Amino acid sequence: MRRGGSARNANTPLMAPPLAPSRDLLQDVIALRRDLHAFPELGFEEYRTAGIAAQRLRALGYEVHEQIATTGVVGVLRSEQPGKTIMLRADMDALPLQEEAEHGYRSRIAGRMHACGHDGHVAILLGAAALIAEKRDALRGTVVLCFQPAEEGKGGARAMVEEGLIERFGVERAYGLHLFSQLPTGVIGLREGEFYASSDSIEVTIHGRGGHGAAPHLSVDPILVAAQFVTSVQQVVSREIDPVEPAVITIGAVAGGTTHNVIPSRVELLGTVRAFNPDVRAKMSERIERVLRGVCEGAGARYDFAYLWRYPVTSNDSEQTAYVWALAEREFGSKRVIRSERHMGAEDFAFFAQKVPACFALVGSCADERTGFPHHHERFDIDETALETGVRLLTAIALDAPTQAP
Repeated sequence: MRRGGSARNANTPLMAPPLAPSRDLLQDVIALRRDLHAFPELGFEEYRTAGIAAQRLRALGYEVHEQIATTGVVGVLRSEQPGKTIMLRADMDALPLQEEAEHGYRSRIAGRMHACGHDGHVAILLGAAALIAEKRDALRGTVVLCFQPAEEGKGGARAMVEEGLIERFGVERAYGLHLFSQLPTGVIGLREGEFYASSDSIEVTIHGRGGHGAAPHLSVDPILVAAQFVTSVQQVVSREIDPVEPAVITIGAVAGGTTHNVIPSRVELLGTVRAFNPDVRAKMSERIERVLRGVCEGAGARYDFAYLWRYPVTSNDSEQTAYVWALAEREFGSKRVIRSERHMGAEDFAFFAQKVPACFALVGSCADERTGFPHHHERFDIDETALETGVRLLTAIALDAPTQAP
């Protein structure tokens, strides 16, 4: 992959001094992130967050469009100078999780938490919006700022694409970032090609025959069948998939039974399935159901099985990744830009990347033990100095990417 160079070509960034957001702007970004963290909203319910984004964009002079895919917001800033139309995206939703951290901006909404950094993404993009507006005389083409709902499993990006977001605003390139607690603060991780895995879901109900725990011979125990399925389904990955092909089947929830000595009539299971290879992904449903069918038939149980196709692989365009790499090196220096590993997590930014050439980046947000918890953990938090890196990166893209040649 090309990683910069001294000569300007179709996809080499224009040389310019590093951006310098003001102290007041960065303090505002941090304050906004803390406010959003304290009031998390779930997917397609981000009314307060969307309202804040729309209000701030209007105040900065952006053309604002609301209620796209229910709660999505788009801000558009057009230049009089010719250039491409590029999109910068931030996801807005939180998770159904009870926060355990004790800081002053902890979630005030029981059972909801920004445990994946989306509060930081919104604050970063609004900070970039302010810096882009401040430097609008240097802007060419059109910048589209996308505040997307429902990334956490509900496919907000797909909903926006299905509503015609790309065509409506004439988007030609798309860029996004994700704060990442497994990288040191301010380090930017990039990777061409496959970056994040596909993500699908399974929903299983095992129907047995309930009865007394002291007389299992008179029942069909769905808990035992569920346990056998959870164990046996791992054979799909270990024995049916080429060992060099990454794949994951995780059962994340099991629900059944009410007390010590009662065999229930049914057990429900929820799981997630990840892969990078489209052929592997395509065969997962049949393979998993075959295992389920076998353990149920062996025990005399019945089952309901649903396989939910959710997110495809997130794949970065090679030219756009090389371009962002060179731009990031210009802005931050080569030591802060690294080639990331692939990740079995998933991203619905994939739906944008299927429509136009795109690049998705990681921004490290770990400074110490407190900010090193994994994403979706009850004590997840970020080093807020990472927000400056995000603001500078997205602003640099906005001011330069529209100048790229086809």
